[in-house]
Amino acid sequence: QPERGKPMRNCYSLPGPDFTYGMYMHKRDGGVPEAIGHWDAVKAKAHPRKRVMPRDFVAMGRAAVDEGCTTAREFALYYGYMDIRCKDKGILRYGGKAPPGMTFGKPPRPPTPFFDLMQHRYKELWMEEQRARTRVQHVVKKKVGTMGEVRENRTTFLRTHPLPVKEESFWHLQRFEKVQAPQIPSPDQRQLFWAS
Repeated sequence: QPERGKPMRNCYSLPGPDFTYGMYMHKRDGGVPEAIGHWDAVKAKAHPRKRVMPRDFVAMGRAAVDEGCTTAREFALYYGYMDIRCKDKGILRYGGKAPPGMTFGKPPRPPTPFFDLMQHRYKELWMEEQRARTRVQHVVKKKVGTMGEVRENRTTFLRTHPLPVKEESFWHLQRFEKVQAPQIPSPDQRQLFWAS
């Protein structure tokens, strides 16, 4: 029976203190001292085998035509003399060496001089550009003015001769027009009406 006030005990017995949980690595399991004092370095291959690329007949044919070869015999002699190989596009993919002048990534932006920022040099350069631009615009306008009148197009004609303003129509439907109320005749008018 389980003890009162205590959870049931597991029926499995645990292994002793010398037991290692998980997988034991014979080569690397040296603890912290081995991890600090030992580096796993991959040994380089002594002489990597150089890949022999196939001949580039398209480039050789193009070069032979540039040299003036016209017959099959001349082409065969040229192919025996010149040996142009295809370029290895996957040279870095297959573990080849990078060319000596090759740089990976994007070149960094040149640093901004802090002294120019403090003196507002960039603002002054921008202002000079704006002044030069306005000077050029004034010169262009003067040249256009001296060359003669600009040809008139529809827009300039409508600016100088605006269209006549439409007169507003006051026509309305008869039912919406105001009907004058009948005038009440004066007594003199009534007498004249009945007399006639």
